[in-house]
Amino acid sequence: MSEQIVIVGFGPVAARLIDELLPAVRSGLARLTVIGEEADAAYNRVLVADLGVGRTTAGALALSDAAALIADGVDVRLGVRVRRVDRARQQVVLTDGTTPHYDRLVFATGSRPVIPNLTGLNPDPAHPVLPAGVTALRDLRDAEVLRQAVAGGKRVVVLGGGVLGLETALAAAEEGATVTVVHNGPHPLGRNIDRGGGAVLAASLRNCGVRMAGNARSTGVEHNAPDGGFSALLLDDGSAIDGDLLVLSCGVRPRVELAEGCGLSTATGILVDHKLRAHHEPHIFAIGDCAEVRCPDPSCGECRTARGPSGLVGPGWRQAEWLAEYLTLLAEGTSDGSGEADSQHDSTEAADSLPELPIEKPGVIVLKARGMNMAVAGDNAAEPWDDEMLMAGAVNGRPRLQIAQWADPEHGRYVKMTTRGGVLEGLVAVGMPRTAAELVSLFERGDELPADRSLLLRLDGPDQLAASGNTDPERTVCRCAGVTGTKIQDAVVDGCSTVAEVSGATRAGTGCGGCHSDIKDIIEKHFQAAAAA
Repeated sequence: MSEQIVIVGFGPVAARLIDELLPAVRSGLARLTVIGEEADAAYNRVLVADLGVGRTTAGALALSDAAALIADGVDVRLGVRVRRVDRARQQVVLTDGTTPHYDRLVFATGSRPVIPNLTGLNPDPAHPVLPAGVTALRDLRDAEVLRQAVAGGKRVVVLGGGVLGLETALAAAEEGATVTVVHNGPHPLGRNIDRGGGAVLAASLRNCGVRMAGNARSTGVEHNAPDGGFSALLLDDGSAIDGDLLVLSCGVRPRVELAEGCGLSTATGILVDHKLRAHHEPHIFAIGDCAEVRCPDPSCGECRTARGPSGLVGPGWRQAEWLAEYLTLLAEGTSDGSGEADSQHDSTEAADSLPELPIEKPGVIVLKARGMNMAVAGDNAAEPWDDEMLMAGAVNGRPRLQIAQWADPEHGRYVKMTTRGGVLEGLVAVGMPRTAAELVSLFERGDELPADRSLLLRLDGPDQLAASGNTDPERTVCRCAGVTGTKIQDAVVDGCSTVAEVSGATRAGTGCGGCHSDIKDIIEKHFQAAAAA
């Protein structure tokens, strides 16, 4: 008998797991049931803001085709929720009254937006009912709300200075809306960027037409619009920021309620080991935003310093790809229908011999818009003269941290390189696109920087204007999907002439979208060379 796999959640990470499991489904090794709360199949939630400002279409965001999956034998259930998981009977109880059985259950429930505790908003963050004119910008309906505001040239207030909030603000401002970003702390991206870089970033955002309100603590929302909707964000100093639409971008929280309800161990996310198995439950797994890799072994050094779910789509996709291979190996022991213990034992041994999923490196945050470019990665909090922080960790012959820093605030340029033994541990680059590209490449490869750090700054000098930054064809262009420039170039040679076509052929650009301009550059260079030949 084939293995019954049930996936709870139908977002981008679940979509990748389904794609990787399809060969096992088609061959009869496994039967697959997918349960999604939304009426739509998986789509790229990261680019909902682009949809809201009219830069893309809902079709372009789609990551799965429900009809095609059904034709392949997948049991797709949309618009239905899981009430609870019955671990004793190995079944999930759905809101439509059905109780699908599972041999293996995968939580891919993702995360939900954090709803701040403000007067005028529903105080229950798990079941928010947002008033008219307020959106968390998480789904296709939210995108339509933003689209109407931008099309009407309305005033948009973004609460939160994280990367998604800033991307939304920049996109809306570029398309004609009046935008104000309200954030706590002296500068945006307060958890990711150092003070100098944050100050230059804030100035760059203002130059792009985004109004910035820093060191602001919001207390409530006002509903004095003609339709009873949002009219102003109230601050603790008694002032108010008027607007027509409030976009809440205050972070996300892993959805762990179902897992907690059936007795699984949770922390920030659902606790899983290095094989993505829930603690003490070999039949249940978790991947993506809801999963926290922290094994139960107290001697595991990697887990002792783990920071919880990354919140990035790339690591979730890599988890999905690894888990699909693991589940397929497990399913092979039940495929012959013999029920023999030896066969199942062999398949379990084969699955357990699969190398564990590699530990993820710290993520890179990239922010691109017309007139601005920023890249941030790793730990960049230390300052050049902060001896205590620079010596932290310098034990048993390990070198101390070193800082190379350069700033030109007048022209919106700033670079900071935090190195240990010549290798980057953190970086900040604002307004220096070619330097940023090279630093990110060095950071991801773990390569040593040149002894003369100023060589990197010169990449954005006047003598390099004709250059295009990092031209290494093997560099990773799409970090989310792990696609190199060579693979994209091959797709273009094979006939792909648009970003959408390259995405369809290689998956590049289907994550955060930060590589779209790089993909477009590769396409344009190919056709320019062909025309000149």
